[in-house]
Amino acid sequence: MNWLILGLCVIWGFNFVIMKLGNDVFSPVMFAALRFSFGTVVLIAVLLIRKIQLPSKRQLKWYVVCGLLQTTYFNIAIQVSLNYISSGLTSVLTYSMPLFLSIMAHYFIPGEKLNMLKMIGISLGIAGLILAMDVQTGGNVLIPLFALSSAVAWALSNVILKTKLSGSNPIQFTAWQMGIGSILLFLYSFSFEDIRVQWSAEAITYLLYSGIIASALAFVIWSYVLSKVAASKASISLLIVPLVGTLCGVIFLKENLQAITIVGIVLVLAGVMLVNLKQSSHPVVQKRELKKQKV
Repeated sequence: MNWLILGLCVIWGFNFVIMKLGNDVFSPVMFAALRFSFGTVVLIAVLLIRKIQLPSKRQLKWYVVCGLLQTTYFNIAIQVSLNYISSGLTSVLTYSMPLFLSIMAHYFIPGEKLNMLKMIGISLGIAGLILAMDVQTGGNVLIPLFALSSAVAWALSNVILKTKLSGSNPIQFTAWQMGIGSILLFLYSFSFEDIRVQWSAEAITYLLYSGIIASALAFVIWSYVLSKVAASKASISLLIVPLVGTLCGVIFLKENLQAITIVGIVLVLAGVMLVNLKQSSHPVVQKRELKKQKV
């Protein structure tokens, strides 16, 4: 499981470079629509080969909601933001999702309550986000806030997956929410974008990596991980993504990495680590809990 999670983080971290490059040959949201269409086609083929049944009406309702949150809005926010801010900063803001997931889990997921340590972690994370946003944009925080909203949308989708779609097939869930979301992305692109498509070997490479590996494969893996462990614990797997995204941005896109930016990123990561750190109970409390279980 650890190697699976590590591979997922590397795939998603490097994908911010691919999305940034993809915006050079495609209009931003059209690129997102095309990549998720590619991913959907692959997953539908898998569903047919494995003869996985159609979702129920109850599941389909939530698949539509998750498609709107996790695919449509999530990617509009990311792709538009990448036109104005670095891939490193965008990855940090997007993958601050565990902070918001922990807050939502406190109210909506049984057994995942906030404690003092988590509250401190959330405060550190928010401080780091504010610092990173201000440094990278010279005080203009509207675009970074837009990127940050992608994390909120993704966290909400994860809560729905844990509470309303528990037990659903990860491939089925990913295929349907991704397909529904990509249709809405196409509608947005045709309605509001000046559509730009420049086909080339590089453009097809961007779509294949971002659509099949970073979308179809990666989101199936994430849905599987989320189905096996607690939401707040699963989110710790995303700690590596902003580091990979920032490092790849520096190496492949020659993006600047200021010292104060590093401080902001470290605060975000420290906050997420504290949020997901398990507190050990006092021995007396443990004995009381054991007695209650026996009774």
